[in-house]
Amino acid sequence: MGKKKRLGAVRTTKARIVKKVKSKGKPVRPVSPSSIAKEESSSSLSRMLGTLRLFSRTQPVLSADEIAQGAGVPTSTAYRYVKELAKAGLLVRWKGGFALGPRIMELDLQIRECDPAIIAAAGPMHELSSQTGLDVLLTKIYGRSILTVHIESAGPGRTLNFGRGRPLPLFRGSSSKAIIAFLPAARLRRLHEDGRAEGDTDALAMGWNAFYESMVGVRKAGYSLTKGELNTGIEGISAPIFATGRSVIGSLTLIGDADRMSLLREEVVIALLQKAASSISDALE
Repeated sequence: MGKKKRLGAVRTTKARIVKKVKSKGKPVRPVSPSSIAKEESSSSLSRMLGTLRLFSRTQPVLSADEIAQGAGVPTSTAYRYVKELAKAGLLVRWKGGFALGPRIMELDLQIRECDPAIIAAAGPMHELSSQTGLDVLLTKIYGRSILTVHIESAGPGRTLNFGRGRPLPLFRGSSSKAIIAFLPAARLRRLHEDGRAEGDTDALAMGWNAFYESMVGVRKAGYSLTKGELNTGIEGISAPIFATGRSVIGSLTLIGDADRMSLLREEVVIALLQKAASSISDALE
């Protein structure tokens, strides 16, 4: 009988321990091999697609060795990347190296024709350009990148330092400021801190408090106005564009040289700009 009592006590103690452990939190689920493989595959795909960023105006053609060096992967891996990218039409062989392929042009056309923001903005942008005689830019934010995705020109195409598809400085120019000023404060602070950590001269030029104050000013005004920050002699006025849930996704910008701008009543131009930006936001709700 004594032995049975001892065994019962041991079982009771074990049950209490198990119960106590369970009560501390949910049991940790084992990670399946298929989940690990999927994660590694996704990471590899990201690295492979990331090699497309290595191509530029100054380096339109790259060898597999140069791709390997730029991507930080073995040459054998770089050859595997270019083989897959060429198969998909994203790269083509060119003079002993590789250049961007035709599929990228097809995707660019798809963006022009299918992007909901471009579709919603095309009409208001054309009307705004006709009303003011100024060029109109549609700019969008993608994570930590801000890009101009569509331009409506009032006359002969203007050469811009940051034209369509070229990443804009995050903290300079009315197009960017009209976007980031309307981001949640926590996200705005992360962008600013990351910029300073990476040595971004615009982020380093202003501490967080002063920078945040300037963004609050833009937010209160409902627009951003800058002169010569991106292109010498060019002024820009930008208003934010919102989508579902009033989250900022981009901005609408009017640009013109100082002489042209001086002929227009600033308050009228701002009102027209804000009206156009508002109609685009309504269409995206």
